[in-house]
Order: sequence, then C-alpha cells, then structure tokens
Amino acid sequence: MFSAVFIVFAQRSFSASGLIFAASIKILFTLVQSTSHPINKTIYLIRHGETDFNRLGIVQGSGVDTDLNETGTLQAKAFFERYKHVPFDKIYTSSLRRTQQTVAPFLELPIPCEVIPELNEINWGVIEGATPTPESSQLFMDILEAWRNGNLDQCVEGGETPNELYARQQLGLQKIMERREERCILICMHGRAMRSFLCLLTGAPLADMDLFGHSNVCLYILEHGEQGFHVTLNNDTAHLKA
Repeated sequence: MFSAVFIVFAQRSFSASGLIFAASIKILFTLVQSTSHPINKTIYLIRHGETDFNRLGIVQGSGVDTDLNETGTLQAKAFFERYKHVPFDKIYTSSLRRTQQTVAPFLELPIPCEVIPELNEINWGVIEGATPTPESSQLFMDILEAWRNGNLDQCVEGGETPNELYARQQLGLQKIMERREERCILICMHGRAMRSFLCLLTGAPLADMDLFGHSNVCLYILEHGEQGFHVTLNNDTAHLKA
C-alpha cells in the first residue's frame, strides 16, 4: 500500500509588469510506499494521429471531438507496426475519439484500455473549432507568449488555464501510478496536454512546456525509478518514416 503526496511550491516568474506569482505550478509528485521500494514503470507517451482540423490549422481542444483522417489512421497503423512487440500491460487514453482511434490496433491483440478524462486536451474556449482569422490567430499567439512568461492563470475566454490543466493531470497521474502491477504502459493524449504532462512527469517548470516539441503520433519514452521519471526517447517520429 502507498499514498500519494503532493508538495506544492509557489514559483516566481517575471514579466514586463513586474513580479508574478503562479500558484500550484511546481508540484513534486512523490509516492510514499510502505515497502520503501520505488515503482518501476515505463511510459510510452504519444500524441493522437492527424485530424482534418489539424490539417486545416483549426484549434480542437477538449470541446471538439474529431476523428482521425486517412493520414491519421495510417500514422496509427505505422506506430502499431513498429511497437506491437512491446509488452504493454495497459493503454490509457483521453475521453476524446482521436486518442482512442490512434491506439485501436493495439486493442485487437488484446491489451486492456482505460479512458482517463484527466488526460483530455486543454480547453481552448471560444477559439475551439473556429476557422482561424487574423484576430484569433493573434489571440492564440498572445496567450502562448503569456504562458511562456509565467502568466499561467490566464486563458482564452471560456477556456482553461495551464494551472487548471496541470491540476487535473495530477489526479490522472495518481490513478496511473497506483497501478503498481502495470510496469509498461502506453498513453495517448494531445499536444498541449502532452507538454503539460511532461512537465508534471519530469518536474520541469510549466512555463517551459513549449520546450517539449510534438507532432502527430510522436513518441516520448519515460522511465520511472528512484529519482522519478526521466526521458529516454524524445519526440521521436522514426516509426512514421519507415
């Protein structure tokens, strides 16, 4: 048996307007176990395959539940062909179809799959599903710049802040880490959510999430041991080029 302990620090960041405090950013996720043995777990983390909205540059977010297009389906198949030999104990997806369709080939092996809504994409508010305009594109770029400057409680109108995304991802990660018997897992999620999740796993500052690159069906591999998670494969797409 073990319990999950979350230690929250206030992270200071700076902007042109002065000192800004971002609450609930730097969170140390520690698993305290009665046996004092570390949890050994390998995570294969991928982004979903391409959708028509991806191709058109339309923001999807958590409120737009699109399907993979033909390219996305081929990307999913290519990933499966490259990694079907991996002995995954479990697959986790968000509640959105594009993640579930990306891992669908693995379910025929069969491998058990669980939907965790906390892995959903960030909510992009009023720009979700809308054809981009010069104004909405500028709004999108401005909010990304604000986040890079540490203003992590800002969001698009009707949307979700990075702090809110990060907080729900803590709950999702706790669910995953509690399954000690699952030593090798595959997680399929979304671009912005993946960047935040990688910060959570590695302890990187959330304001630096853009340092984690991604593209459709890119792969990160992370190993968990005594020192927590570390990345062993970074934003790899070699499986799509075979």
